[in-house]
Amino acid sequence: MQKKEINTSTETPHEDVSCADRQLIGPPDQSLPTEPEILAMLQQLAGAESLTLFLRLRQELLEWNTRVNLTAITDPVEVLLKHFLDALSLLELCGSTEEARVLDIGAGAGFPGLPLKIARPQWSMVLLEATGKKVAFQRHSIAALGLSAIEAIHGRAEELAHSAGYRASFDLVTARAVASLPVLLEYAAPFCRVGGQILLPKKGDLAAELEQGQQAASKLGLVFKTEHIVTLPGLADGRRILVWEQIEPCPQQYPRSGSAMAKRPLG
Repeated sequence: MQKKEINTSTETPHEDVSCADRQLIGPPDQSLPTEPEILAMLQQLAGAESLTLFLRLRQELLEWNTRVNLTAITDPVEVLLKHFLDALSLLELCGSTEEARVLDIGAGAGFPGLPLKIARPQWSMVLLEATGKKVAFQRHSIAALGLSAIEAIHGRAEELAHSAGYRASFDLVTARAVASLPVLLEYAAPFCRVGGQILLPKKGDLAAELEQGQQAASKLGLVFKTEHIVTLPGLADGRRILVWEQIEPCPQQYPRSGSAMAKRPLG
């Protein structure tokens, strides 16, 4: 195929949520699709057999979220739309049924990785997350849904990327975290094999940030391929997916520490 660390608390389950979730919530929208319409789209993208798994995952997420800070998106219909369907928007760019090894960096409660695994069970999936309670939810969900060939890792990208079993070994790398493009690319490129792709969901005016990202990409063995506008109903609100291709191995000095990235960004 060619192609978030957050402190959690059981006392106040919605105070500490990811910036990515806040970006996804957005303003109220009376034109959002209904639950049956979203389920129909999920079925079209992932197959009829996936619906039982999606509904079970929603149930587990909302139940856990009463005790652990997993997401700020708590409306059941919005979970289907802004966690599940939003994740499957990536399939518009990598929708092949062939096998692939996929990494979700900063997976949070497991998005987009868990929905992608449900939709493409033949893919080998790795979820990487720095917050232990979120990894616990990921592992619980993997067991509850009976998923195989999927691994939830409690760790940091800047450390795991220097491990031989993970570096330059993924066909597809994605990250939904809110961070600048130079930072996201520095985290992602070391994991991507030559010929593989990095898919980064973004929103808003990206002209300046994309220019910075292209400067960083030239140092990481990457080239920018395309900007894909998301047009799925309920998600056509400025969302786009930036596609990068790994054209040569990422230099061994990357990724640097998080503090080094913040002080001396590549772009």
